[in-house]
Amino acid sequence: MTHVVAIPAPQPRRRVLAPLLAALAMFGPFAIDTIFPAFPALEADLDASAFEMQQSISAYMVPYALMSLLHGPLSDALGRRRVIVAGVLVFMLASLGCAMARTLEVLLLFRAVQGISAGAGIIVGRAVIRDVFDGAEAQRLMASVSMIFGIAPAIAPIVGGWVVAVAHWPMIFVLLAAFALALCLACLVWLPETHPPQRRVALSLRELARTYRAIVGDRAFFPLVLSGSFNFNALWVYISSAPVFVLDMLKLDAQHFAWLFVPAISGMMLGAFVSGRVAGKLTAAATVRAGYTIMVAACALNLAVNWLLPQPRVPWSVLPIGLHAIGIGMSFPTLTLLLLDRFPHHRGAASSVQAFVSLLISALIAGVLAPLLSASPLRLVVAATIVTVLGLGCWRAYLVVVRRW
Repeated sequence: MTHVVAIPAPQPRRRVLAPLLAALAMFGPFAIDTIFPAFPALEADLDASAFEMQQSISAYMVPYALMSLLHGPLSDALGRRRVIVAGVLVFMLASLGCAMARTLEVLLLFRAVQGISAGAGIIVGRAVIRDVFDGAEAQRLMASVSMIFGIAPAIAPIVGGWVVAVAHWPMIFVLLAAFALALCLACLVWLPETHPPQRRVALSLRELARTYRAIVGDRAFFPLVLSGSFNFNALWVYISSAPVFVLDMLKLDAQHFAWLFVPAISGMMLGAFVSGRVAGKLTAAATVRAGYTIMVAACALNLAVNWLLPQPRVPWSVLPIGLHAIGIGMSFPTLTLLLLDRFPHHRGAASSVQAFVSLLISALIAGVLAPLLSASPLRLVVAATIVTVLGLGCWRAYLVVVRRW
């Protein structure tokens, strides 16, 4: 495989690159979690059932997944900065559309437009990191971005709960639009172009098909991308079921979503911090193995807690989720870098396919499985355990492929 030497970013801009890329990765997840506390108000105002409101997540994530296949190749052809700025602007306009929605159909339409644009930040941002840095330095920056990015799902439902307490639900989308505007201005000022014209590839359907055939045809691709996708989606089982888990199972109110999200995201941030600290000291395989060891232990603890406490309650029912998140945060940056390094000429496309697969799994969990899993705490625990075991199996399959070929 051809090694491509990373082009260093201008030194003054490196200091702001991690928080800026983390903020770009934040606004997509932020748009999912912020409205959870507003579900009861949305159901009343839009005359929607709980199941229909659950589809507002799928309406966001399915377009997110489909468009993710284009964000990376567009950045490979047109440059990273241009695609990111355009995505943020479209997201801002779609958020304003959601704020003005007065029917469920209109809300779902603009949620879909949000989803189409939201992936530009996180997908292209990953390619930016690998454009600029190599080896342990790339892992450290990816871990730093993951650590800062983890703030979004933690504070999003808390912010949503505060907004619902003092204002009406459309203000949530107004705040999302304001965040996107501020982010767009920050990108115009501080985001460098890390993919110069001489390294860009032609944008055509034939070239795109050839690129995706090469990626999908790689023997290690599916085990690696599925390992990373199942890795995060074990936590997504709980995030997508958050309204039921927090309000109905834990018997808390709309201002207390922090009981779920703070342990989960704090765990991810701690795991990402550890991943950055061990970069260059542990091998990639050792880092991922340690992450999965923590996740399996957390699943066992979660099953034990559920057996001892048939009725979930804080803090015991959320502590295993936080422990699980540590393993996710520790292993995910390494899994992502391993995938991108297999396709040095098409990192944007590789990042797109990774996001597409992960988002399809997330959309399936949110739109189809979450309403079924939310029927009992045991179903949530078992589902998270199964997803974790699938991820571990894929990681072991990847190791076998690498040793054999």
